[in-house]
Amino acid sequence: MRGAKEMIVPEQESATIRPIVAIASPLEMELVARIVAAARGRADIRSRPDLLPSPRYVADHGDPAWRRSPSQQAEWRAMLRDADILWDLPHGEPAGLLEIAPNVRWIQTTSAGVGPTVQRLGLADSEVIVTTASGIHAQPLAEFVFAALLYWTKQLPGMLADQRAHRWERFCATELRGKTMAIVGPGRIGREVARIARAFGMRVWATARRHDPERAAELGLDRLFGRDELPAMLAEADCLVLATPQTPETTDLIGAGELAALKPGAVLINIARGSVLDEDALIAALRSGQVGFAALDVARVEPLPADSPLWDMPNVLISPHSASTADSENGKLVERFIANLEHFLAGRFDELAPQLDKRRGY
Repeated sequence: MRGAKEMIVPEQESATIRPIVAIASPLEMELVARIVAAARGRADIRSRPDLLPSPRYVADHGDPAWRRSPSQQAEWRAMLRDADILWDLPHGEPAGLLEIAPNVRWIQTTSAGVGPTVQRLGLADSEVIVTTASGIHAQPLAEFVFAALLYWTKQLPGMLADQRAHRWERFCATELRGKTMAIVGPGRIGREVARIARAFGMRVWATARRHDPERAAELGLDRLFGRDELPAMLAEADCLVLATPQTPETTDLIGAGELAALKPGAVLINIARGSVLDEDALIAALRSGQVGFAALDVARVEPLPADSPLWDMPNVLISPHSASTADSENGKLVERFIANLEHFLAGRFDELAPQLDKRRGY
């Protein structure tokens, strides 16, 4: 394997001008090598691990507090300046990415919810193609939903407390079969959540722009509601899952009124973004018992402030925005990138997928 400071480039030289791919976030060297092999000399793959923060765990983007030295920053900017293709949006860069990377034509991101970042970097009105990780995280996020749901319905907190106390006390839990799950955001993640919910025998409802019976059948749902019908859906929900993209339309979508509309004692699981949910209203609903339990993978402010009441509430499970991260993540992303690279090299730009709709933000 080449040294950390060397660029990885194809072994064969050619007179043909090859697009330059810059690896702009941490990626295992064996996966970079897979991209190099797939390119087969048709693209220059440039990887500089020394110019990126070291991952703290598998699929990590590195410590956000890490900074390059002045000489490293100059080399980093030179790599971005030459790039036609970026593996990921470069973290920590100011607005005006095209001033830093003027040649870039396609960016493969490692996240699904990149709409706000694309907007901030000044790419929303550009011709740069942005493909996302949409769907890559559906399985781990859906698994988190049911880990949290079973944690609460099977009374695992009480079981663990009894085990620590060496206390044998029988109890009665509940079951998921027959319960109603309501999903806000039946995209790729929401559909995977729905699929597993139906395997548990749950009734699955969701909200969507198009909410006719045919669309419900396509998504594997029992019923679809329009956005204006949200209170009616919430009134029957035993479990509410937030999986919607972050857009101006979804900011503060679930507030005090929506929480009050929920079936009393309902479970709320947020795998969307913290901005979708009014945290102060949630805290009040948790204290009153209107919301029986909340599992939160995201927060309005991240990291969640140390003085947030959510940390110490017995009916809250906090995940540090890690429910989507799995050891298989980067491998799946590389498979997607390689497939998209074939389309790009063949000039089939409309086949790069899934492409971010910059107007909608997802």
